[in-house]
Amino acid sequence: MSETTRSAPAICICGLAAEARIARVAGFAAVVGAGNRNRTAAIAESAARRASYLISFGIAGALAAELRPGDLVISTEVIFAGQRWRAQEQFRRRVADLAASISARQGPVLGADAILATRTEKRRAWSEAGALAVDLESAVVARIATAAGIPFVVLRAIADAADRDLPPAALIPLAADGTPKLAQVLASVLRRPRQMPALIGLARDTRTALAALAGPARALRGLLLAA
Repeated sequence: MSETTRSAPAICICGLAAEARIARVAGFAAVVGAGNRNRTAAIAESAARRASYLISFGIAGALAAELRPGDLVISTEVIFAGQRWRAQEQFRRRVADLAASISARQGPVLGADAILATRTEKRRAWSEAGALAVDLESAVVARIATAAGIPFVVLRAIADAADRDLPPAALIPLAADGTPKLAQVLASVLRRPRQMPALIGLARDTRTALAALAGPARALRGLLLAA
């Protein structure tokens, strides 16, 4: 399908419903995979038939030790299981200009098929891949966009620092609509009440990360519409 027949300038592929709401307020179309790799692939493939760009959008875990909650990462390079995808060079230069204007770090992002829950896992991933951050959607987005012949970009805000071990309740799979399964989260907390301070801290940092996305999302939309 040629770019002129595509019905959407850009579509954001998100894991969380909260991420998709921010993308839509910024003017993007957005779809939610809820952290499920097969569901994310299906919605990304559908989006790639309609969009001129695919965006992996939302929060991420840090692999680089200096990244803190709320820091921004923008990338046109994604690594997964020995594979590496890069967007086209001309588009990469435009994204580099945007990164400077929104004070975002630029560098590769690691795609994962499961949450990296411990500082040990994140340290190992940093050593092996050298990526700045990790999330569950970017490898799917990069692979499918490349196969469709359209550019991709990753825009992520850090919610989970590299030196943090995630509490068990944070690892409970999302509901299909990208929202937390609150009953299961509560049950986990009741079983292991000592995780509550860590869970509260993670929730605070997640709010910080989500808030950090709003302005950069608008800036990215402006860049793509100006193409």
